[in-house]
This record gives sequence, structure tokens and C-alpha cells, in this order.
Amino acid sequence: MTTWQERFSASMMRTLSTPLAMLVRGEGCYVWDDTGKQYLDFLAGIAVNSLGHAHPAVVAAVSEQIGTLAHVSNYFASPPQIELAERLKRLTGASDAGRVFFCNSGAEANEAAFKLARLNTGGTVQKPRTRILALHDAFHGRTMGALALTGKPHMREAFEPVAGGVEHIDSTTLALEAAIDNTVAALFLEPVKGEAGVIDLPDGYLRRARELCTEHGVLLILDEIQTGIARTGAWFAYEHAGILPDAVTIAKGLGGGVPIGALVTFGAASDLFTRGQHGSTFGGNPLVTRTANAVLSVIEDEHLVENAERRGRELRAIIGGLGSPLIDEVRGRGLLIGVGLTEPVALKLAAAAMDAGLIVNAANESSIRIAPPLIVGDNELAEFEKRFGLALSSL
Repeated sequence: MTTWQERFSASMMRTLSTPLAMLVRGEGCYVWDDTGKQYLDFLAGIAVNSLGHAHPAVVAAVSEQIGTLAHVSNYFASPPQIELAERLKRLTGASDAGRVFFCNSGAEANEAAFKLARLNTGGTVQKPRTRILALHDAFHGRTMGALALTGKPHMREAFEPVAGGVEHIDSTTLALEAAIDNTVAALFLEPVKGEAGVIDLPDGYLRRARELCTEHGVLLILDEIQTGIARTGAWFAYEHAGILPDAVTIAKGLGGGVPIGALVTFGAASDLFTRGQHGSTFGGNPLVTRTANAVLSVIEDEHLVENAERRGRELRAIIGGLGSPLIDEVRGRGLLIGVGLTEPVALKLAAAAMDAGLIVNAANESSIRIAPPLIVGDNELAEFEKRFGLALSSL
């Protein structure tokens, strides 16, 4: 009999390795594979499943909307689309001057933001701004524009030349101050580098970036695809720094499992795009926007922003209290956590965790990434402590 692994290998494009398991069902913070084995999901689809699996509010929103109106194209509006745009303006702090563009993923949101950056000419076409700054080791997606922004050369090499004009700099205030001037159109930043192993920017970096961008007329564009939607214990990570960007890209946790992305602009940046300069067939359709509204309502009504902050503190304390010599440091905020290891055994540790019934992720050879659903509670934390402890002790 042909196994699912063989069927996958014979049918799917070779852009991924063979999956770790065949998952068939989920509920809350748990999933089950085709053998009936249960796993505690502390990755949440890489920070996507904000409300865990099969949450009643998501199930109801999808079921009701798909039975009413699923897709209408961008020639028409729908009530959920307008409601979500207004809600995102409020939650981001973009206020009345803000605007929202909907798409289908984080990479697409960053593509839209890249085009927005190109429109920031500084008010002159004679000497246009041609430079865009991004950070070494940052990750912004795998489409060609997003890949150009991504500060990981090994991801770009096979596809060069990518879109030009992007310069990657070190994640230091000194490097930023040296690079930024009136020829720069935009600065792209992840407030926390998730794919790099959950690495925080230096203290004060975002505030200084905001000052310099304002001084030089540069768009400060924050990629909150992984950090947004309550993940770090605030609706958006820039709130911890007390600033507002000129634009923010959002995806992952926004849809609770359905594919949706968004670009939200603030102030004068909202006037840069004009009719016909960008678009998306599926972006903002009634099905995904109705679902995203349901997700955001649950996060607000059940105080999951506060829960992410509280449970994140508890989770970091649990990890630090395990006393394993493999644990070097615990990074991140809220429910986006990176565990720095003393040895390059992250892949082995993630595999051992799977054996113990726990899903976490090896972001690189020496970092484990943890991002449980925002609904995580006492029982799930106790199970994590047991299962992660077993994985650590097995190495």
C-alpha cells in the first residue's frame, strides 16, 4: 500500500521536505494525526491559529458567510470588508486618516508595501528616492519583492536579480543613523525577527527609527505579520515602543486560519496609492473578512491581548525553570518566544518534542520558536512543561 508520505512526495512541488505528520483533526490547542496520536500545538500554524483549532466563532463565521456570499471580486463592496477595514484602523491607531488594502498573505502585504515605498518620491520627480533599507537576517516573504527585502542571502541567490534598490544594514542604531538620509524612500523592519529565532531589536531602536524617518521624510514600514494581532501582548509590537509607523503589514493571526493579509497606512502615506496602481482578486472577500472580524471580536471580548502578555511571562518562567543545560536564554514577548540553545541541536530537540507530543519549531540550528494559540491556559502550560521537559531530557 502506498503511504501518504510517498503520495506527497510524488504529487507536491519539491519546495518542502516531507511533512512531520499527517494531521487530521484539531480542537483548541491540540491536534491529532492519522494514527490517533495527540499533539499539544505550541506553534499554531506559525502564529496563524490565534484562537486555536475549530474555535466555535471561526466555525460559525465561515459556515454562515459561505452560505451567504463568499466572493464578489473587487468591483463590489461587502459589509464584512468595510467593517474589518474600520476595525483595523482603530486597532492599529491609524485613525480616520488611515486606509487599508486587503490581500491574501503576508508576502502579498509586503509586496503592496514595497510598491507604496516606491511612491514616496519626497515630493520631487527630478531627484526621486531610490533607496529602501531593510535589516540583515530579516524575513519578509518569498515573492520577488518581499524576497528582495529579506536579509538572508541564501534565500535570494537562486532568484537574482531581485528587485533593486534595497540595502541591508545591521540591526544597530549606529548603522541606521549612518544609512538613512533624504535619498531613502522607506525603512522596513520586523519589530521582532521571528524567522531568525525570535530576536528583539535593541532597546530604543524603534523610537530612534521613528525620529530619523520623520526627520528625513522616510516611510517607516513595520512588518507585523508574525508579531501582530496580540501575539506579543499588545495588538501590535510597535505599541511597546510608544510609536506609530507610516504603514504596517498584517497577516497570519488575523484570519485565525483563513488566508488574509492587509496593508494599513497612516497619515500622508494613505494618499500615495491611486486608482489602478495595485489590486487583488481575492483580497478582502466576504468570507475571509467575516472570519477575521470574528477572530478580532473574540480577542477583544475575551481579553486575549492581556492573556498573551500574562501567559507569555508564565511560559518564559516555565522554560527558565526547567534547569536544562541546553537552555542558554529565553527571548521574545507575549506568546512569541525564542529559546536560545547552548548547542546546535534545535532540529533534534524539535523532533524529540514531536515524539513527546509537542509541536514547536527549530527556527535555526540553535533556536526553538514557540507560538501557542492566544487562548492558552493553565492546563496547556502544565502539559507543555511536562512534554518539553521530556524532550530536553531525551537529548
